[in-house]
Formats: sequence, structure tokens, C-alpha cells
Amino acid sequence: MANPSQEMGVFERVIERGSFAGAAQDVGLSPSAVSKLITRLEQRLGVRLITRTTRRLALTAEGEIYLRRAREILDAINAAESEIASARTSPRGHLRVLAPPVLAIDHLGPALPDFFARHPRITLDFLVTNRAVDLIGENVDIALRTGDLDDSSLVARKIVDLRRVICASPKYLARNGRPIQPSDLSHHACLTLSRLPQSAIWSFRVNDTLMPVTVRGPLSADSADMLVKLAIEGAGIVRLGEIAVANAIQNGLLEPLLQDSHESEDFPLWAVMPPGRQRTLKVRVFLDFLIELFGSASWRLIPETGRPEQPPPNARSGRNRRSP
Repeated sequence: MANPSQEMGVFERVIERGSFAGAAQDVGLSPSAVSKLITRLEQRLGVRLITRTTRRLALTAEGEIYLRRAREILDAINAAESEIASARTSPRGHLRVLAPPVLAIDHLGPALPDFFARHPRITLDFLVTNRAVDLIGENVDIALRTGDLDDSSLVARKIVDLRRVICASPKYLARNGRPIQPSDLSHHACLTLSRLPQSAIWSFRVNDTLMPVTVRGPLSADSADMLVKLAIEGAGIVRLGEIAVANAIQNGLLEPLLQDSHESEDFPLWAVMPPGRQRTLKVRVFLDFLIELFGSASWRLIPETGRPEQPPPNARSGRNRRSP
């Protein structure tokens, strides 16, 4: 007879695969055995967890609660076993990573072959999106986020501090001229992020005085990726994190502007995790990889001191706090 953790594991696989047959392949049982196990579980609990039709399986309200709790328990068991075994085993297992498109496609993607060469027993599943995601509900191990974090029970580790850059394409500058001082921006088309109202206020330091400039333009968007593409095509000037525009600047598609007076307003890149995940070896080696990748990237801008930025020291894990 299956114990509760085995029942939970089989139940989770049924929902993940969407069928008894798919789950049976994963757990080494026959489809009928999986179906009977779920039926016995429902009988023991006295509720129906899954609504079965000829075409699909659907969770009931009770099933959604049971799935959420089962995942928490299974994750705790896996974390405990991984923590004990990690001292004597090489990194292995499956990681689910959430990253916005500009990070996943432009920066992580090209570097992953090196990660797999170092850790061939780790597999990755990427969720590439800008949408808000319930990390626990969607079983995400690591999420990459920028800026201030909401207070929560999630664990955060800072990967690196990033800077903002003002830039435009050679095509735009040839047609509209180059802004020489911050006030010149009033005569230019500036593209902003609609999901961040403050993105239309660009900061400068003139004669040791901080000077905010409100910019305007014909278009805003909720995607930095779209703004970068529009800027490359000559639609206007953008002010975005260096991680979004680094490749375009390196390839000569965008040119930095107003560097002498621009106040870059550094902001952090975080790795955010459900509690307990940071203790597993597979997560720890991926975090080390992220710090190495972004801390020493060739596209990092040179700060005002003229010295290359140094990778941050290993940050401590802890509950999320808003960055200062």
C-alpha cells in the first residue's frame, strides 16, 4: 500500500502529465494501478480531487488545495534529502528557472552550454516571461527579478547591481541630432515603460545638483524588449537597464548618450527562491554560475571611478527586503 508521500507524488504527476497513462510512465506503474491509487486516496479523504471526463482531467477545489499542500510537502522532503546528500554527491536534478526574455535570451542562453559542461547531471526548464508568477504554485526553483522586492517569505540573493543607460540608434541621431545637455531631451522622442510611471522621469547631475527631467514621446510599452527594438529602428531615445541594451550597444546598434551628466540610479538583479530551495546543491551551483556570469560580463559599464566593477561578494540568503 502506498504511503502518503508516495500518494502525493503520484497525484502530482497525474496533474503535471494530464493523464493517468502519462503519470504511470513516470512512476513505473500501470495506468489502472495509478487510477486505483487516486481512487483510494479520494476515498480515504472523503472528497473527490479530480473530475474525470473522456477528454481530460480537471482539479476540483479540494484537489487544488491538496495539490498545493502536496507540493510543499514533497519540496520539503526533497530539500531535506538533497541537503543531506549534497555533501557527498555531485550536483544533479531538475531546475525550473523563471527569467524575463531579455535575461533568458540575450544573456543566459548563450552561457548555458558552459554551465551544462560543468554540471552535466542538472537539467533546466525555463519559464521566459515578464508576467507575475506564483513561484510556489508553479514549482519554480529560481526567479530572476530586478529592482525593489515586495516583502514576503521568499528567499532573495543579490546577483549584481545594474545601471541604467540612455541610448539611441545611429539612425535616430542622424535624423534628429544628438542631445548635448539634459534640457535637449524636450525636443526628442523618448520611449518609456508604461508599467513603471517613474520611467518618464530621467535623472541627471548638473553642477553637483540632482536634476530630474520629465521626458515625452509618441510611444510607451510594458516590455523593455519592445522598446529596445523600437530604439534600434530609430523610433526614439530609451533609458533602460544596461542588461537590456548591452548587446545592442556592443553591436553598434545603439549609442550611449549624456554619460557625463546622467545619474544612472543603480538597481539590483535578484535571484528569488521559495524557502528551502537555496540549500540544495543544484540551486547553489546555479546561483554561483549567475554571480560569475553577470558579475564579470564584458558588457558591464565602467563606473565613474574608472575602475571595472567587481563581482559582489557571496550574498547571504534571507527573507526579502526592499532594497535601499
